Amino acid sequence: KDNNRTPLLVRILRRHGLGGFVRKTVADWVCLAKHESSYNTRAINRNKDGSTDYGIFQINSKYWCADGRTPGATNGCRIACSKLIDDNITDDIKCAKFIAQQARGLTPWVAWKSRCRGKDLRPYVRGC
Repeated sequence: KDNNRTPLLVRILRRHGLGGFVRKTVADWVCLAKHESSYNTRAINRNKDGSTDYGIFQINSKYWCADGRTPGATNGCRIACSKLIDDNITDDIKCAKFIAQQARGLTPWVAWKSRCRGKDLRPYVRGC
């Protein structure tokens, strides 16, 4: 387990109905969070295009949240990016579900495509 945060994350994700959502498992979401942010709810990473990724799911400011400085941003989730970098991940999950629904899967997340898709993800939820 990563710093014992995984069981709590699994419970939260299950409570928010992510098991089976867009035909993905809770393990897919845990793997995504691990490789996007190392489970860091306050993670912020700048991109070459001037956009920024925020929070545990690294939600992008060009398409999904408003940070007031990303050119041509569309704010699809109708949320301030600052709301995605606190310890309450309820709004992060709501936005991530919206993104996944639009994409019909988790392909918008590069880390999920490269590190999680098609892999045995059972270790991410073992013992949970």
